[in-house]
Amino acid sequence: MFCLILRDLSFNNLAGPIPDSLFNLSSLSYLFLGNNKLTGMLPALKSPLLHIDVSYNQLSGELPSWANNSVLATGLDCIQQNFPCLGDIPSSPTYSDFAINCGGPEITSSSQIVYEWDNETLGPATYYETSTKRWAVSNVGHFNDINNPQYTSVSSSQFTTLDSELLQTARISPGSLRYFGLGLENGNYNVTLHFAETAFLNPPTWKSLGRRVFDIYIQGNRVWKDFDIKKVAGGVSFKAVQIDFRAQVSKNYLEIHLFWAGKGTRSIPAQGTYGPSISAISAARDFIPIVGKNPKKSKTGLIVGIVVPVGVVSFLSVLALYWFVLCRKGPGWDDDEELRGMDVRPYTISFAELKAATEDFNPANKLGEGGFGPVFKGTLNDGRVIAVKQLSVASRQGKDQFVAEIATTSAVQHRNLVKLYGCCIEGNKRLIVYEYLENKSLDQALFGKTSLFLNWPIRVDICLGVARGLAYLHVESRLRIVHRDVKASNILLDSDLNPKVSDFGLAKLFDDKKTHISTRVAGTFGYLAPEYAMLGQLTEKADVFGFGVVALEIVSGRPNTDSSLEEEKIYLLKWAWHVHENNREVELVDARLLEFDEEEVKRVIGVALLCTQTSPQQRPSMPRVVAMLSGDIEVSAVTSRPVYLTDWNFDTTSFMTTDTPKCKKGT
Repeated sequence: MFCLILRDLSFNNLAGPIPDSLFNLSSLSYLFLGNNKLTGMLPALKSPLLHIDVSYNQLSGELPSWANNSVLATGLDCIQQNFPCLGDIPSSPTYSDFAINCGGPEITSSSQIVYEWDNETLGPATYYETSTKRWAVSNVGHFNDINNPQYTSVSSSQFTTLDSELLQTARISPGSLRYFGLGLENGNYNVTLHFAETAFLNPPTWKSLGRRVFDIYIQGNRVWKDFDIKKVAGGVSFKAVQIDFRAQVSKNYLEIHLFWAGKGTRSIPAQGTYGPSISAISAARDFIPIVGKNPKKSKTGLIVGIVVPVGVVSFLSVLALYWFVLCRKGPGWDDDEELRGMDVRPYTISFAELKAATEDFNPANKLGEGGFGPVFKGTLNDGRVIAVKQLSVASRQGKDQFVAEIATTSAVQHRNLVKLYGCCIEGNKRLIVYEYLENKSLDQALFGKTSLFLNWPIRVDICLGVARGLAYLHVESRLRIVHRDVKASNILLDSDLNPKVSDFGLAKLFDDKKTHISTRVAGTFGYLAPEYAMLGQLTEKADVFGFGVVALEIVSGRPNTDSSLEEEKIYLLKWAWHVHENNREVELVDARLLEFDEEEVKRVIGVALLCTQTSPQQRPSMPRVVAMLSGDIEVSAVTSRPVYLTDWNFDTTSFMTTDTPKCKKGT
């Protein structure tokens, strides 16, 4: 017996009232009637329909009692033709721009655009509007060929673009996906859409044969027919695609509509791989806004409003110039000189705002202190929680590291790198402002007194996340960067325990043509690669060594050196080799872990031992480390201990001799 489960009559130019019989088919679960010219009221009764879409019609009257549940999309009055619920907005527009990270968390781009979060759970017929009424999203369609369909996608792949984190999530739909900018001031806007095809692998594989084809509409006008992300990207997947459009807003809202017209493939590489997909949206005004101003002021008021401020500003300008000259003559650093030459100039935040955000740097808000200076927790006026690093007068790092940290962190964006919000340079005050990460540093989680427990799957994810962040710095970023101080205290954990590499004060930029540079040694004992500690030769393989040590700390839950332990266990690397050679790797596992995957333990330890080989050439690259940890490739066998473990004296009283170059300890 044939049972009709889904009926989709969308986009068919249907007119007139909705027949009651259509709502009373006993086997029907999904009924899509959107984008027609249906009128009147909804039927008073219905069968056990799970989802109904009647958006973008011309319905009227009150909703029936059965409509007060999840069957109908919320905000149905808004998603009718011409947005009738926005009738009161033209007299009081609120915004002149908006930006959305589709399917993902809030992200601040390298150009300081705040892409708002879009993590709301959508279903087959859903409308969601932000509490600020700045933007909204609606979805229509059901992936009827898969169970538990998701309307977002997440990719762990990296993209060779400055704001790659924007592309690691996307909002997807099996049919019709619309985003709305709400309460916009009328005028011309520049609309930017960000895409990346992450469902299809690159050749040679059958998984590269899939095609995602959909249409793009702006303000109801089709601006791109049969848009294919992969095709626009030159036939490859995992590549950023940015499309710019120009749109006119005349009724205080902007509509971006992505529509699947039934083209492309449906089942490659898996069932339900089709329909529109978008990673991020931004819209910026192309005019001088008047939002917040009162255009009805009299001419007299306008003249007074201009002349008086001009006089005051002129007077204050003279005072400011005098103060500026005095400051220039006094001690301190050249603000412009510090920021000059940076590829991406950081956003500057006033000292007064940071003082207010941290409650005048209240000791109760102090998060810790390193070589750079104290770090305070604070909250900006826009609600963002921040961590403020304050350069102390006695700091050993000074101007060079301050500038290096700002320049490096401004130039890179990745989900596993800490996010820079800005900096402050006023007089002799130097501060760096980062995102605040709730779970603090990895060393505190592993070795400190904390209620935070990292189970084995979380530890594996942390290893992978750190490896991906370093791989981005070494290979995938447009700049080749060596961190130089990879250690557990420089890895921070967010609210979901995702790791983020931090503290770029010692980072070095490399010329791609150079095999290594010789430089003053700076870093932290226990994490320094032999060739760097002894000879000052620096390559990205120094970071690989430090990662290997951190990976062993993650497995064991102990620091790399612990003199309180019995002699053979004092040095973690030495103990790791001992258990590896005797095929007893599980003895290295943190005793607090009652459950773990033994094969994964051996894999992580094997990767760590490869990373800590004596010769830089014997260590894998960080992209290869990611592949080994992910299980995409086999872990290469390691057969013998590094010579620094066999030839050097590890007695705690004689290990440091006058022949060993002294290294500067970082934060």
